[in-house]
Amino acid sequence: MDASSRRRIYLLRHADVAYYADPARPVVPEEAVLTGAGLEQARAAGRALAEVRLDRIVTSGLARTDETARLVVQGLEHAPSHPAPEHWPDLQEYRLGDVSVIPDGELEDAFLGPFRGTPHPSATYLRGETVGSLLKRVSAARERLYADPGWNTLLLVAHGGVNRAILSWVIAGSGPFYAQFEQSPGCINIVDGEPASFVVRAVNATPYDLAQLGPRSTSVERIVEEYRAYRASPDQA
Repeated sequence: MDASSRRRIYLLRHADVAYYADPARPVVPEEAVLTGAGLEQARAAGRALAEVRLDRIVTSGLARTDETARLVVQGLEHAPSHPAPEHWPDLQEYRLGDVSVIPDGELEDAFLGPFRGTPHPSATYLRGETVGSLLKRVSAARERLYADPGWNTLLLVAHGGVNRAILSWVIAGSGPFYAQFEQSPGCINIVDGEPASFVVRAVNATPYDLAQLGPRSTSVERIVEEYRAYRASPDQA
């Protein structure tokens, strides 16, 4: 195979957002936008990818992925062939249940269950969508993506669970979901090649903290703590 002909995906997780920072008003996940730190993380990713020549941009269509993609593209030295992001709803994060009805003692498992080890397909995120359901819709999206010969280098900005589903498929094919792939806010993963002949170049590279000197908790563990503080606040609505 001519290595120069390998297609490449720059697979990013959206940069930092805060769902429960305001004890009086939680943010609806579908409407969450980047925090100040998130804006800087996305700009750092743009600087890291400055010399990349992109053919296409795909996002989940949610504000936090579009905003991340926009800031990355602003940092590129060459304008993408197709600069407008394509919105693929199949690549949105887990569809949530109602976190407000989950007892305090069950919060950790409800948040972290599908983000530990190799969860069963029936495991749910916050009593909402199952791992199996997420894998199924992400599988349909990536099959559609790779069936299209009209791109060589692509930016895909999605979410922690979605990126894990894609990376699990790249490593092991259809079936397993490896939650061990941490996806920090604004991280970059790089995958070359085609199904059955992938080359993984990078996983969870964070341009703003390459040595991972920040907290050793995972991004989902930090959301749990943010939610606990929100729930305990006397000011919550």
